[in-house]
Amino acid sequence: WIFLINVPIGLVALVASYLTVEDPDYLKRERAELRRQPLNFDYIGLGVLALVMSCWEIVLSKGQEWDWLGDPFGRVQVLVILFVVGLGFLIAWEMRSKHPIINFRVLGERNLAMACIILFCAFAVVYGASIALPGMLQTLFGYDALRAGLVMSPSGASSMAAMILVGILLGRQFDARWMIAAGLVAMVIGSYWMALMNIQISPWQVVWPRMVLTLGIGLLFAPATVAAFKYIPLHLRGAAVGLLSLLRTEGGSVGTSMAENVVDRRLQFHTERMGEFLDPLNPHVNTFLEQSRGYFLQMTGDPAGAQLGAVQALSELRLQQAASMAYLDVFWLCAVVSIVLVVLVLVMKRSVAEKGEHVAAH
Repeated sequence: WIFLINVPIGLVALVASYLTVEDPDYLKRERAELRRQPLNFDYIGLGVLALVMSCWEIVLSKGQEWDWLGDPFGRVQVLVILFVVGLGFLIAWEMRSKHPIINFRVLGERNLAMACIILFCAFAVVYGASIALPGMLQTLFGYDALRAGLVMSPSGASSMAAMILVGILLGRQFDARWMIAAGLVAMVIGSYWMALMNIQISPWQVVWPRMVLTLGIGLLFAPATVAAFKYIPLHLRGAAVGLLSLLRTEGGSVGTSMAENVVDRRLQFHTERMGEFLDPLNPHVNTFLEQSRGYFLQMTGDPAGAQLGAVQALSELRLQQAASMAYLDVFWLCAVVSIVLVVLVLVMKRSVAEKGEHVAAH
C-alpha cells in the first residue's frame, strides 16, 4: 500500500509537465515527418531486448538466493548464457537495423560513452550504499524503520542544494567535466567516511557522510547529461537519452544486488577469520569469558548456565563485529569505484552549455 503514495504525486507531475514542458522545434519537425511515413517498428529488437533484460533482472534479484554460478539446478547458468547470447545478437541486429529500438551507434561518441559508464557506476554506488546503510542501522544499531528513515532523510537536502548550484554554474558556462569530477570526489569522501563508522556512533555521525555522498550525485548528474549530449546530433539525441536512462536505471539494480551479495559473502569471511583467533590461547578471550561467566553466575546462580551464557555472548559479539565489517566493506567498495571513475573524466571532451541552451537532467 505504501507505493500508492506515488499515484497522486505522479498525477500532479504529469499535469504539470503537460502544462509547462514544450518539445523543442526539431523534435516537433521530426515527429511530423515520421507521421507521414509508414510504421517501421523493430519488433525483433524489442523481443530480444525484453529477453535480455528479463534474464538480467532475474539473475540480479535471485542470484544470491540461488548461489549465483554455483546454482545446483543450473538456473543462473542458463540465464547468464541466454543473457550473453541475447545481448550479442541484440547488438549485432541493432547495428544493422535501419530503425533500431536501441541505437548503439551513438556510443561511438566519446563523451556519451564515458557518461554512460560514470552514471551507471555512480548510481550503483548510491543504491548500494542506500541498501547497506539502513540494513546496518536496523541490524546493528537497533533502529526501527522510522528512525532509520529519519537518519537517511537529510541527504535529500544536500542533493537538492547541489543541483541548484550546478544549474547556476552550467548557466555561467562552467565546464561540466570539473563538476562531474567534484561530484565523484564528494562520493569518494562520503563513502570513505561511512567506511570509518563503528557501532558506537550517534545518529548525526551517520547523517553527515550520507549527505556528502548524495551531494556528490547531485553535483555530477546534470553535468554528466550535458557532457553526454553535447556532441550528439539532434536527430540522434532521443536514442542517446534512452540509452543513458536505461544504463542509469540498471546501475541502480546492479548496486542493490551487489551490496546484498557483498554483505552476505563478507559476513561469512569475517566470521571465519575472527573465529581463527577465538581460542583458549588468546588471553583476551579468556578475560572476556571470565568476566561474562561472573556476570551470568551472579544473575542466575547456575555455574553451567553461566558458562554457556558466556560462550553465547562471545559468539554474538563475533557475529556483531563480523556484520559491521561486512557492511563497512560495501562502503569501501563504493569509495574505490568512485575514485576509479574520476579517471574517466579526463578522457571526456570539454563540455560547456552554450548560451540559450536548455540544461536538463533527462
